[in-house]
Amino acid sequence: MTDQLVDTTARPEPLPEPEAGGWTGALRRRIFDTMPPERLLPDTQPSYVASWIYVFGVLSLTALLTVIATGTILALKGAAWWHVSGTGHFVNSLHLWSVELFMTFMSIHLIAKFFMAAWRGRRLMTWITGVVAFGCSAFTALTGYLVQQNFDAQWIAVQAKDGLNAIGVGAYFNTMDFGQMLIWHVALLPLVISVIVAWHILLVRRRGVVPPLPLPGTEAQRETEAQA
Repeated sequence: MTDQLVDTTARPEPLPEPEAGGWTGALRRRIFDTMPPERLLPDTQPSYVASWIYVFGVLSLTALLTVIATGTILALKGAAWWHVSGTGHFVNSLHLWSVELFMTFMSIHLIAKFFMAAWRGRRLMTWITGVVAFGCSAFTALTGYLVQQNFDAQWIAVQAKDGLNAIGVGAYFNTMDFGQMLIWHVALLPLVISVIVAWHILLVRRRGVVPPLPLPGTEAQRETEAQA
């Protein structure tokens, strides 16, 4: 009888680890299946993204970050700080002009994406979140004008009051109430816009940047029409 030599250093193949249970494991798997890291933080983009028309989304985001940074300083120092301080006036000017650029860049971005039919390729929710972010930003700008504590703010508050009362919402959104407008502008609306913009960016990462419209009569155009 021949003795069998046994390699004592050999180890059996490890068994695959079971999937983590519970809602945390399920949520983690869902997140990584929906948004893998290479899609969330890509290091390459299609060649058509080099066009200037694709830059205005990033410019809008940059201006928004500047708005939030300068607005945070103004909120911490007080709504009347810019009336009595040269530094406060400078920060307030940065806040104002970053808002102007933000609305300009976002308007161009929105109009460009409309004519590019940016809802193509299962991107409808991406388009909707962008439109909602634009509307919330315009509403936030209104409340910003109302908390300036100057004659412009008083004039705008009176004019806006009449319009809001005419549509029946003046009892819930009182433009003459400075405290209410300050809370809307500093706390509530910036939080809503931040959540919507973050959602919008995640959808862009998930679905990708919308390609240009294909030339008429090409196979790409037929595929686009089939997707629509």
